[in-house]
Amino acid sequence: MRVEEFDFDLPEERIALRPVEPRDAARMLVVRPGGDPVLEDRIARDLPDLLRPGDALVLNDTRVIPARLHARRLRGDISAGVEIMLHKREGADRWRAFARPAKKLAPGDLLVFGDEAAASGVCELARLEARVLDKGEGGDIGLAFALSGPALDEAIARLGELPLPPYIAGKRAADARDRADYQTIYACEEGAVAAPTAGLHFTEDLFHRLDASGVRRRFVTLHVGAGTFLPVKADDTRNHRMHAETGYLTQETADALNATRAAGGRIVCVGTTSLRLLESAAREDGTIAPFAGDTDIFITPGYRFRAADILMTNFHLPRSTLMMLVCAFAGLDVMRAAYAHAIEAGYRFYSFGDSSLLFRDASRDGNRD
Repeated sequence: MRVEEFDFDLPEERIALRPVEPRDAARMLVVRPGGDPVLEDRIARDLPDLLRPGDALVLNDTRVIPARLHARRLRGDISAGVEIMLHKREGADRWRAFARPAKKLAPGDLLVFGDEAAASGVCELARLEARVLDKGEGGDIGLAFALSGPALDEAIARLGELPLPPYIAGKRAADARDRADYQTIYACEEGAVAAPTAGLHFTEDLFHRLDASGVRRRFVTLHVGAGTFLPVKADDTRNHRMHAETGYLTQETADALNATRAAGGRIVCVGTTSLRLLESAAREDGTIAPFAGDTDIFITPGYRFRAADILMTNFHLPRSTLMMLVCAFAGLDVMRAAYAHAIEAGYRFYSFGDSSLLFRDASRDGNRD
């Protein structure tokens, strides 16, 4: 498909720079596909009224790390400043990252993170070094750090910054409030460089009400990479390459979700990250298997969904892979109408913005609604 089909105009003032308080007070547009799609304006705390006893919420419990780092590239007597955005761990001491500007780097270069005093060995606690292993496309590089495992994690936590999305970071600096605002209340598995933002709308009170209504919670892990913010530069979706992300889905969770389906319950994915992991783990017959590894699944209209029945998700960027995913889920024309309604009605967009609850367009694949 042509990427331009997923474009739309968004007024600048619709981009949310802070979340609402409390979290579950965010607006939520309910979208039910059909010949004449039904759009309903609700709020996130209405979720228990919109689901049924026996449904299962699937949430991504990844935790955002301070993945933006500033380094000096040392090559002989010449140094240059470089910004590094970690996006995928490949080993105890190995990361893939995006560098800016990448043209300043070459394989073999030494990167020193911290101030100049740290680089000269005055303060080892403030020092972190890495070697550039290779260079890929779009500023992607491979890094081998001098530290590994927990020691590397501690150094990154000490020297790194919270990686707010570019459409927020371009308007304001990250601050202490973001350390809480940009994590879900259930985040526990460190490794993401971007938050699974649909989960930001949940509060303990909302969880208690969902529990009381008979909706169960199941957790998966997908470490969201910085590639989620990369623009789609191709003109045709067939020519776009997704960056791989690492995910985990246990046998226990797979069994629980299969039992949910067998009992007539629906699988409700909280966020596109949970949905992509479930679809990566699903077999042809719709049953879900355990999963541990990388996925670069790219979902566009025409995809046959196997696992997900309902999707709770924020409003996405135009021409993005996530906009393509929601159009595949609920229908291109349906989502065009939904986004036009959201813009006209003053919904807040992107990571700190409002939510939507999408019911799958089952008419195209024969699955349930």
